[in-house]
Amino acid sequence: MFRKLALTTLITLTAGCASGLNSQQKAELAYYEANNLEVREKSPGTGAALGLLPGGGSFYGRSYGYGVVNLLLWPVSIFWDPVSGYDAAQSINYQATRAHVDSQRRKAMDSLDAQLQSDEIDIKHYTLEKRKVDDKYAYNR
Repeated sequence: MFRKLALTTLITLTAGCASGLNSQQKAELAYYEANNLEVREKSPGTGAALGLLPGGGSFYGRSYGYGVVNLLLWPVSIFWDPVSGYDAAQSINYQATRAHVDSQRRKAMDSLDAQLQSDEIDIKHYTLEKRKVDDKYAYNR
C-alpha cells in the first residue's frame, strides 16, 4: 500500500503539476499587462489558495484528472497543488491574453486594409498606421 502511494505521489509530483510560464512568457505577459492588454480569466492567488483544499488548485486550473488524483492524495497534495493552481492560472491568463492580443491586432489590420482598399487612406498613411498597430500589439523583446 505504501509503495503504491509513494509511486502515485512521485508520478503526480513529476507530471501532474501545471508547468509555469517560462521567463520569456512572463516578460511577455508583463509587457501586455503594462500596456493594458492583459486578460485575467483566473487569479493566481486564488489558484494557490484553492490548492490547500483537496484537489482545489488543479480543479481551478482546469486539470480535472489531476484534481481527482490530488483529492485522493490530500492532505499530502497541499505540498504541490497550491503551486500547480498558481501556475495553471498564470498559464490560462497568458493564453487568453495572447488570443486577445492576436484578435485585436487582426481587427485593427483588417480595418486598416479596408481603408486602403476603399481609398480612404493612401499607402504612406497605411504604412504609418500599420507601424502603430505593430508597435501596440507586438512583443519583440
